[in-house]
Amino acid sequence: QVQLVESGGGLVQAGGSLRLSCVHSGRTFSAYGLGWFRQAPGKERDFVAAISWSDSTYYSDSVKGRFTISRDNAKNTVYLQMNSLSPEDTAVYYCARRVGSSWYRVLSYDSWGRGTQVTVSS
Repeated sequence: QVQLVESGGGLVQAGGSLRLSCVHSGRTFSAYGLGWFRQAPGKERDFVAAISWSDSTYYSDSVKGRFTISRDNAKNTVYLQMNSLSPEDTAVYYCARRVGSSWYRVLSYDSWGRGTQVTVSS
């Protein structure tokens, strides 16, 4: 059983920063790695960033240069450092385990956390 628990969301003003954490447990060694997705009300769940077990990283164009994904193997934790936040970044952010053929597709992930809310005010 894979468990993914996100934390670190909250309220922040535009231009501010947050760091999200995803603590993972269970059998993740058979997967490619972990990714972050986000979903705003009434919109699709969109890819944000991902990291492989060999520390390759992947980013959506909308967050590239502002967000950084990293991991701490000793703590079984993946982080998403978010800088220069704007109201367009407001969403529920989810951590997920990739098992399919693409880093970017929701259907390539089989286990999901419950999400953490990020709200960016003007």
